[in-house]
Amino acid sequence: MNLKKTLSVALAALFLMACNGKQAVQINNVHKNGVVVTAHFLSSEVGSDILKQGGNAFDAAVAVQFALAVVYPRAGNIAGGGFAVIRTAKGESESLDFREKAPKAASERMYLDANGNVIEGLSQTGHLAVGVPGSVDGMVKLHQKYGSLGWEKLVQPAINLAKNGVTLTKLEAEKLNAYRERINQANAGKTNCCYIKDADFITGELIKNPELENVLIRIKNQGRNGFYEGETAELIISEMQRGKGLISKEDLKEYQAVWRPALIGKYRNCKIISMPPPSSGGIALMQLLNGAEKFNMGQYQFGSLEHIHLMVELERRVYADRATWLGDPDYCSVPKDKLLSDEYLTNRYSNIAMNSKSNSQDIKAGNVEVIESFETTHFSIVDKWGNAVSVTTTLNGNYGSKVIVEGGGFFLNNEMDDFSIKSGIPNQFGLVGGKANAIEPEKRMLSSMTPTIIEKNGKLFMVTGSPGGSTIITSVFQNIINAVEFKMNAQECVNAPRIHSQWLPDKVYAETGAISPVVKKELQNLGHIIQEQSRIGMMANISVNPKGQYIGAADTLRHADSKAIGY
Repeated sequence: MNLKKTLSVALAALFLMACNGKQAVQINNVHKNGVVVTAHFLSSEVGSDILKQGGNAFDAAVAVQFALAVVYPRAGNIAGGGFAVIRTAKGESESLDFREKAPKAASERMYLDANGNVIEGLSQTGHLAVGVPGSVDGMVKLHQKYGSLGWEKLVQPAINLAKNGVTLTKLEAEKLNAYRERINQANAGKTNCCYIKDADFITGELIKNPELENVLIRIKNQGRNGFYEGETAELIISEMQRGKGLISKEDLKEYQAVWRPALIGKYRNCKIISMPPPSSGGIALMQLLNGAEKFNMGQYQFGSLEHIHLMVELERRVYADRATWLGDPDYCSVPKDKLLSDEYLTNRYSNIAMNSKSNSQDIKAGNVEVIESFETTHFSIVDKWGNAVSVTTTLNGNYGSKVIVEGGGFFLNNEMDDFSIKSGIPNQFGLVGGKANAIEPEKRMLSSMTPTIIEKNGKLFMVTGSPGGSTIITSVFQNIINAVEFKMNAQECVNAPRIHSQWLPDKVYAETGAISPVVKKELQNLGHIIQEQSRIGMMANISVNPKGQYIGAADTLRHADSKAIGY
């Protein structure tokens, strides 16, 4: 049985268990000293080892971020960006924005031809798609403020992995093979990089990356300057010049990650701590949870017509708001308070009817299907003191722009596609936008990444997040709903089948087996268009039980390489 069919059967089984009210999964990953959950078992081991050496959650996050750049190159990165939401053991919270920026030479019409039409693929593949990376500066700032172990100790595990090599899993070999031709095309003429091959990658193959090893050594020895200045910066600039990219020495040298107040909301008896703009995730999540509470979603059976219909109706309105109002708060006025006000949301949801479907506006010319992609990666960490960190980091598309820095051994992002390159024209995830997210020099592009931490009755309750492009927000939303409304345990929350809707296209995307045949027919009778996806999202969860023990829950059903490791 192939992987897709196995996943479909498993999800269908989970759906039936959920509908019958049965416990789908027993909890056995319980720890008292800390847990690390990542998309790759080797990075989980790195983070857990740091905790065992006396490091805190933030030390482990730094080590995991660099390890992922080696073991999970499709999304782990040193030339991408992301967001971190933190909660200290004292209950203090804030967020770190290390999202990429547009280069100084970027312009609003840079992906349009003389007639104002979008040049296909220009914002997604190649050197012009690359935003100024933020990951390294973000890790430096996280360590400077909250780290306890020495910087060198945190970068060394990634160096060891690059030097000694990483054995390809079946999943990673398949992903590299799926993108091998595109990677080779984007790097024509380069021969020394481990990711450039004429033959297929093989499961069990050992991949060593001496070029990346040398970059990581410079970062270990020089900190921020080991990436944004000196030899590594010269390699990036040479790569930009080779492919007519826009990033300059000044762009690299002047990049700064930004500490921002976390976005705080309430849901039932829970405090929600999430990411503010330039992430759309936090605001959208708070809006969805507000609607779930207003309509008392928990009164409906999981997977029922009412449950799914209500989620879709809420999501449609929230994603319409996302397209209109959200962007980089340093460049546009984001009406956060208005969007989250009870008065606004009461009015916003007032026309939801449980017996009929509302209509999204007509899909605009050039719209595309949602591409469910796992290019982003999320990890969650809690330590023995109760510090918690939720980090989502990305290259945007799988292997980003597909461009590898010659002499550096790492992929560059294609985050410029997350801007609204033309009003009303969707990006690779089918998301549309307007002026608020238009390209401007040094502006940060809007994101769907939604790293989130939850308190219940004043105590740490859950650390969560997901990859998945436009589906990140709805995946995190459903995960919280599963825990609070449907009383699922940690692993059941992660395993439960998911759906997604996003205003445009006017469709409901459902994991195979997530909707029963009877409910599917009922939804179609209301006018919903159902399209099956093999998988939606990939959660990395940590929950806290009443005894104060940590429960790690990796999404191994959808991604076999992910793992929760604690002690």
